[in-house]
Amino acid sequence: MFQPYELFVGLRYTRAKRRNHFISFISLVSILGIMLGVTALITVTSVMNGFEKEMRERIVGASSHATVTGLGDPISDWQSVAEVAKTHPEVLGAAPYVEGQVMLVYAGRSTGALVRGVLPAQESEVSELATRLEQTESIDIALQPGEYGLLLGADLASYLGAIAGDKIMVITPEATVTPMGFVPRIKRFTVTGIFRFGMYQFDRNLAVMHAADSARLFKMGDGFSGVRLQLANTGRAPIVSRELRQELGFDYFVSDWTEQNANYFLAVKMEKTMMFIILSMIVAVAAFNIISTLVMLVQDKQSDIAILRTQGASPGSILSIFVVQGVLIGVLGTVAGLIGGVALASNIDVVVPFIERFTGPVLNPEVYYIDKMPSDLRLPDVVKVGLMSFGLSLLATLYPAWRASRTDPATALAYE
Repeated sequence: MFQPYELFVGLRYTRAKRRNHFISFISLVSILGIMLGVTALITVTSVMNGFEKEMRERIVGASSHATVTGLGDPISDWQSVAEVAKTHPEVLGAAPYVEGQVMLVYAGRSTGALVRGVLPAQESEVSELATRLEQTESIDIALQPGEYGLLLGADLASYLGAIAGDKIMVITPEATVTPMGFVPRIKRFTVTGIFRFGMYQFDRNLAVMHAADSARLFKMGDGFSGVRLQLANTGRAPIVSRELRQELGFDYFVSDWTEQNANYFLAVKMEKTMMFIILSMIVAVAAFNIISTLVMLVQDKQSDIAILRTQGASPGSILSIFVVQGVLIGVLGTVAGLIGGVALASNIDVVVPFIERFTGPVLNPEVYYIDKMPSDLRLPDVVKVGLMSFGLSLLATLYPAWRASRTDPATALAYE
């Protein structure tokens, strides 16, 4: 005899007879519903993980892991600040910068932009700018003090219609007092190259020049806006920033990339949580179909249950028989969903371009800052989704199985 017999009977009940095809149809619908829900959950979670990872990498690549600024005044001795910062074991590099808002004018077009003045020799220590250049040989050639060269983000250059060699008017918001009144400071710069970080926020709004030129433009003398730092581990940026505040004292303010982009990453986290909750409802609805399936099966098997009870089957055994069928539906749907979700999330770079042939671009870089669908499949998320799906399926079997275990043999066989 097949042991345990509860498993044997439960598996036999999953095979439909001629009179209960409708029950098997609902079981199939339940399996498909769970499979689709799990597939959607894994895919969306992986896409959200990939989106967050891609944005983090591009943000820290274009900006900085941590920044040291003076309290209201420019930093005149940036080398001493950099030396103190580099004494920390997790600080890999330091470079000064000058930053300000300007208006760029070229060929009848104008737009606001953020200008960042850098020292080419030190910039490679804190950013990937030197490896993102186009239309120029190197950052050292493109940015030379006194030459007033300007590097434009790719989307910013595209908007202005400028290429390397063009002359662009740079207008600062500070005005100069003359006998004719207040006149804004205007300086002509030459476009010496284009950079592309692949993130619209930077490629559209950032322009880079030599720190000496920007200091003259903003009348900062020998001062700098601050010092940017490169850290060994971006995940520990908040901890390192707190430690550097204590080392540098109260004359400086230290911020990190998580503080500078806190609202954005909080929004991504909230969106990820809400999407998980909403898509979990698909699995929950499919699990509720298991209740309908088992309730109808219990009603259909009243006489079988009664016979098993008269032959010595305990209420616990009857409960186990119907739990087996409900769990089988949940396991089949969950496993199929896990396979489908992992396959879809792993090939999202192939699936999305295929869909875009019919629908057009899925991501607008002006809104999402990136132009391709990222995916980051993580084992903990797959395990979490699988356990959640299986748990809902198991929970859905308990009430119908409990009703079956309460069947009275005498009542069930009264009219047989």
